[in-house]
Amino acid sequence: MANYTPITERTKKFAIRVIKACSFLDDKPGVCRTLSRQLLRSGTSVGANVREAQSAQSDKDFLSKLEIALKEARETEYWLEILIESGMVKLNKFQPLLTEASEIVGILVASTRKLKQK
Repeated sequence: MANYTPITERTKKFAIRVIKACSFLDDKPGVCRTLSRQLLRSGTSVGANVREAQSAQSDKDFLSKLEIALKEARETEYWLEILIESGMVKLNKFQPLLTEASEIVGILVASTRKLKQK
């Protein structure tokens, strides 16, 4: 477990990577800019909701915030898939970001599932 990174830190680093990716997309004309805004909104929201969960007023509130983060992470995955599969971006440039989004989804699914079992 030497490489363990708390989900709050991991989602913050993810948001920073999303911001950099969106900055790259904003330099492209047309559709890329529109998709960039969608990606920016959902990709930065994941960490914000995870962070917000830390100040939850109850277990139910905590679970609710994590479920919102999970929805945002899945939306982020979707926008990354659209960008890659449409050929708007190169797979090798955006695949690591998509992989990280998928791993965050997995962590949040496991966390919310575990909380629901309590």
